[in-house]
Amino acid sequence: MLAFWGCVVAWYLIQREGNIHWLVLTDTDDNLRLAQVRALLAGQGWYDLRQYRLDPALGGFDIHWSRLVDLPIAGLILLLRPFLGVEAAERWACGLAPLLPLIVTMTALALTVRRLVSPYAWPMAMLVLMSCTSTMAMYAPMRIDHHGWQLACLAMAVAGLADPNRARGGATVGLSSAVSLTIGLEMLPYCAMADGIIVLRWIWDRADARRMAVHGLTLAGGSAIGFALFASDANQVLRCDALTPVWLSVMVATGSLLFAMSLAPANSRWVRFALAAVVGGAIVVGFALFFPQCLGRPEQVSDELARTWLNNVREARPIYKHPLKNVFPMAALPVVGIIGALLATWRARRTAAASAWAAIALFTTFAGAMLLWQVRAGPAAQMLSVPGATALAWIAIPWFLKRTNVAVRIIGALVVFLIATGLFAGLTQKLLPADKPAKGVPSKVGKANAACARLSSLLPLNAYPKATLFSHVDMGPRLITTTHHDAIAGPYHRNGAAILDVHHAFTGPTSEFRGIAARHKAQYLLICPDMSETTIYRSRGPRGFFSQLYRGQVPNWLEPMALPANSPLKLWRIRYDLPDAPVSGRSRPAQRPARP
Repeated sequence: MLAFWGCVVAWYLIQREGNIHWLVLTDTDDNLRLAQVRALLAGQGWYDLRQYRLDPALGGFDIHWSRLVDLPIAGLILLLRPFLGVEAAERWACGLAPLLPLIVTMTALALTVRRLVSPYAWPMAMLVLMSCTSTMAMYAPMRIDHHGWQLACLAMAVAGLADPNRARGGATVGLSSAVSLTIGLEMLPYCAMADGIIVLRWIWDRADARRMAVHGLTLAGGSAIGFALFASDANQVLRCDALTPVWLSVMVATGSLLFAMSLAPANSRWVRFALAAVVGGAIVVGFALFFPQCLGRPEQVSDELARTWLNNVREARPIYKHPLKNVFPMAALPVVGIIGALLATWRARRTAAASAWAAIALFTTFAGAMLLWQVRAGPAAQMLSVPGATALAWIAIPWFLKRTNVAVRIIGALVVFLIATGLFAGLTQKLLPADKPAKGVPSKVGKANAACARLSSLLPLNAYPKATLFSHVDMGPRLITTTHHDAIAGPYHRNGAAILDVHHAFTGPTSEFRGIAARHKAQYLLICPDMSETTIYRSRGPRGFFSQLYRGQVPNWLEPMALPANSPLKLWRIRYDLPDAPVSGRSRPAQRPARP
């Protein structure tokens, strides 16, 4: 397995060498993660997660993350810096860091299939994992945000559920959940599901009390340690979006109650079920009484911010609201995994592995159902399909190979292999009809998103003295990572006021822009005219400030600043000393860039 991982690492590094060299951090979270690591290495406090380069005039804003995921990136930078220099060390650290949680995930999945399928089934599991395109994207070089580590924690939790050693299995699930929650709350539903499965196993078989007892202790203790070591200063208050005292209290209470239940002398399944129902109800009622502010959205954003931004995040939409051609490869493997897990559960119904397979089948089904809530559950759903898909191949391929008819033997085994590994999804996707969007729009937007994020487009901005640039929300993290300039906003809910200011400034009347920009002490305006975010400005404010800029109607108080002739960006200095004048349909010639 280690050799297999090494081959994947080599392939990834060769394939993505260009991305590493050009620091292609396409996701806003990856860019901000690197900015946070740089701040840590530059001396920012361990518990200070405030990003001072976004909206610096108002003191920046707090990031709800923890430092846990920063550690491997920072460690790699410190290790490589003496040999490669600062810039190259950062780039190669960003290339290597996502591959570290991949080995944890592979280890966990290999353990799961060794325990439940066969000691020799792990190569098939690795082939299935390679077909999990949504999952593997979270481990690709430059994908340095927390998703890969949380998927690794989830994979370890599955390995713990499959562990025949009850104490070790309970500890694995408890510690994995605690680490995942320390990183962030994205996997909270899966952690809750793991708790529920462990309780159900205890209800069915009282001998699983030891698994539940150790799980409860490690969940409570691990969460407390995670909070003490990694919770930022801003997360010491009763917020609902991270491992704050709110969720720490829930985890400690849940773990303690699970441990207490394991000690109960309940010999009847119905008594254990009633006891579990009482404890579960007590946790829910206690949460509602003590933390009523967390009964709604954990982000606790305003209605306007939810309506104009958070509700429209594409990955937060259910899978059935996305084009079939895009979602079919994502959903195919989870369905195969569910079928395989159910088949394996049925075959193991009279063996010692029955409860473990039932747990895996329940977990896999839950993960697949999460796609009906948000499509961002795709990577987890695909990864959790690996044990079931491996079992399906291990059961069905030998059955076909034993057939006497040569055609049935070969074709049947090949079809099962294609289905179980998920390779059929990619082949079928080519046959599905594609959406027919407006002519030219997607290609123009896609090209603009890529072009405006390139180093070659952004580095010329450094020809101008350090300043605060008023730009699009999604441009903020990339700007502060690749240039010496500061920005106003990033797509983070604790930055809600600045996000709304940017939206109001671009969709509102031209006369209001300077007032908003002055409040944030912005010296320049930077736009990427065809970026995907700008389509929202144009649709919501067809007569607003950005729509006028897009049509070339530039106010007199915007002074054009020179950028390379082929730049996809446009830059103006904001002149606060000039009165409003009738909007001109043409821009004045740009000035030569000042020397830094």
